[in-house]
This record gives sequence, C-alpha cells and structure tokens, in this order.
Amino acid sequence: MREAHKQTLNAIIASPSGSTPAEAQTFLDAHPEIEAFDIVLTDANGVGRGKIVRRHELMSIFEGGRHMPISILGLDITGEDVHETGLIWTTGDGDLRAWPIPGTLVPLFGTQPPRGQVLMAMYHLDGQPMSSDPRLALARQVEILAAKGLHPAGAFELEFFLLANERDADGKVRPANAVLDGRRSAKTEVYSVDHLHGMEPLFSDIYAAAKVQGIPAETVISEYAPGQYELTLNYRQDVMRAADDLVMLKRLVRAQARRHGVTACFMAKPIEKYAGSGMHFHVSLQDKAGKNVFAEASGETWSLPLLRGLGGLIQTMAESMLVFAPHANSWRRFVSQSYAPVAPTWGVNNRSVALRVPAGDAKNRRIEHRPSGVDANPYLVAATVLAGITRGLDEGLDPGPETTGNGYESAITRTTMPVDWRAAIEAARASTFLKGALGEDLHRTFVAIKQSEYLRVARTVSELDYHLYLHEV
Repeated sequence: MREAHKQTLNAIIASPSGSTPAEAQTFLDAHPEIEAFDIVLTDANGVGRGKIVRRHELMSIFEGGRHMPISILGLDITGEDVHETGLIWTTGDGDLRAWPIPGTLVPLFGTQPPRGQVLMAMYHLDGQPMSSDPRLALARQVEILAAKGLHPAGAFELEFFLLANERDADGKVRPANAVLDGRRSAKTEVYSVDHLHGMEPLFSDIYAAAKVQGIPAETVISEYAPGQYELTLNYRQDVMRAADDLVMLKRLVRAQARRHGVTACFMAKPIEKYAGSGMHFHVSLQDKAGKNVFAEASGETWSLPLLRGLGGLIQTMAESMLVFAPHANSWRRFVSQSYAPVAPTWGVNNRSVALRVPAGDAKNRRIEHRPSGVDANPYLVAATVLAGITRGLDEGLDPGPETTGNGYESAITRTTMPVDWRAAIEAARASTFLKGALGEDLHRTFVAIKQSEYLRVARTVSELDYHLYLHEV
C-alpha cells in the first residue's frame, strides 16, 4: 500500500487540464525577456493564491504540474485556515497537483523585470479533478449542459472604484484624483466622457495589458458614483474562458492602478452613500449547430428555453444568494433604487430587476444576471447560474409574469429572499440545489469558510458601536 501511494505521488501523467508543454515552449521562445511567472490558483473567495517561479521552472510545470498544499482551497478571505472545510489537518495538509489552464499563459504588462502569468486548477495526484476547486465546479456544469447538446456562452461586466491610497480626515475612503492632472471630483459623473479623460493614462495601460493577455476588454464608462467605473468584456462562446477573462481582468486592473498611484477597489459597497459595484453576468445557450436557443422564432414572444431558464433562476435565487453576495459588505449593496436587485424578478430592458432580458436583435438574446457583486467569485457565479438554468429546463419552470416599471416596488410573495448575510449562509447550508450546483465538497468548503468569516465579523466591536452606544446606554 505504501509503495502504491509512493508511485502515485511520483507518477508523471498527462495534464488533466489539457495544457501541453508545447504551449509553454512556444511562449518561452516568443518571450525571451520574461524572467519569472506568477502561477495563480483561484480559491473559493476568488482570491488568487500561488507562487512566483523562475523562468526555468515553467516547462516542468507544464510537463508534470506543480505540487501545492490542499489547504490552499480551505482559506478564508484573510488567508487563515478554516479547519471546518476538512481540507487542513483532516487531510494532513498534503500536496495535490496544480496544472496550467490552457490559454492563460500570458505576459504581465509593465512589470520590471518582465514577468508572465498562468492560471492553475487543482487535481488529485492521479489526475482526478479536485472537487473543492471553483473552476472545476464550473467545468462540471458545462459538462452537464454539453450532455444535453447545449453549450453556454457569456460575458461578465466589471464595476469597480478607483480610490485614493490615503483616507480622508474621518478615516473614510475617497475617490482617487485624476491620474492625468490630479484634479479632484466628488460628483456623480455618470457617463461623463470628459471625466474619463482624467484617468486616460491608467485606462490606456489597462487596455494595453488586456491586449497582450488576449482579454477582450471593451467599453469603459464612468458609473453611478464618484470614482466608480465599468469595463465590459466581449462575449465568449466558451463560458469557461469568459470567467477566466474576469479573473485575469481584475488582477491586471488592480496592478495597473497600483502603478499609477491609486487603489482599484472591488468591494461591493465601499462608500456608504453611493451605489455599490456589481458583476453582471450575461449568458445564453447554443445548440450543437451553434444556434442560440434563447432566441425567439418569428411570431414568438419569447422562446420556451429562455422562459424556463428564467424560471429556474428565479426558483433557485434565494438559496444561491451566498454565492452572489458572499461577504458582510456584499449585503450593504442591496438598497432600494441603488441599481442592485432586491427580489427574484425578471423583465425586459429593465435595470430594476434581478434578471434582465436586454433589448436588441433576437439572435443575441441572453439573460443578464444582475444580483452578483463584484466581490463574488466568477467561477462560482457562473456555475450556480448554469445550474439554475438547467433546473429550469429540466423541470419546465415558469418564471411568472414579467416585471414592468419599477421592480423595486414589485412584491414577490412566492420566494422569500435572505435578508442578511447570516440568513444567506443558513439558506446555502440547507440547499440541496446549491450542493448539486457546486458539488458536495465545494459546498461544504464554501459554507464553512463563510460561517468562519461571519463569526469573525459578528464578534468584532466596531467604531460604529462606540459611536452609537458608548455614552448612551
């Protein structure tokens, strides 16, 4: 038995992720200037964890993977072990093997000395998927749909704040001054093109970094709060790649902002009096012939797959909210008329609902899933959304009537939504659907991490506590 274990530990197997040494060699030949690489594994919170390796180590990673501790997937947002995940001492904190994700080996723009980056996914030593890896949970939902002859396509939108590195006199975060000339603005410059010009050097570098990484970053706008911006990504026929795009884009936005002396903030609600930041997910399904099954036929109001997909998302939204709003701060975003949905509603060309069907050409018909904050893990969001759509298709679920007008005023009585983070944790813990969407191991891991973080926040005595109660009670 001991000898068999040793053989498994040392065995060199073909990459289960589909990566090949040829990809690494081609990259090294094309980039002789690059001296080191970030190898990045995305944990349950969406945090990139890994190592920086030297150039000569890259080929061995593509040939045989890289051993990493299993506990890397059982960490909370601060990087502390969460023993309740079962991934720490229960397993002896042993090593598994991380493998490169094909197509994610890219240069990092503006690094000195020059570095590259590759995203990784975790597998057991025999090549079987590690079931607490978020990206592999998404891969499983894609495979479930593929068995039905359906292939999901999609794209994420990235909303974020650019903040000054220094707090204001009250210790609050504040919008960054323009990197072009230092001009300060505390106004809501929504859709102001002139306002964008002040951040032009930074956004030029973001676009340049996205180009060298093959990320289809497109329109940038000034959003609905001082210092808030949105970057859109072009639609991908491969939803796995769409999620990779978002992970890579967040990393490069943060890095380029830092180089320009400001902070890119991906909290859902960093400034209390302004709207928070979402991570809207656009998704559609194609059949084997490449036809969008959400597109309605001539004379048809809406396609049946679209309506059933909406029905599945509405039915499963309440028990999935922990995925879409995973942190204490996430729940500060859900305020009426803040452009964050507060009920499981759907509508057409309506930004006050949770599930928006954008207007436009029928061939581009899709669902815009709006509940997620920018602090959510895109792999978990996409996996849960696809599982909800699958539920709707399998069970023929009806989404109910379309919401028109102000969706914030629409009463939803058939589905009770969690009212706060704690309620979302309990709903997720009890959810058979979410256990199936994420897989039992990742479901246990994710809920345990969130419970641990909740207890840390709940026992913390904040400055607000002193302000409200110190001299009053």
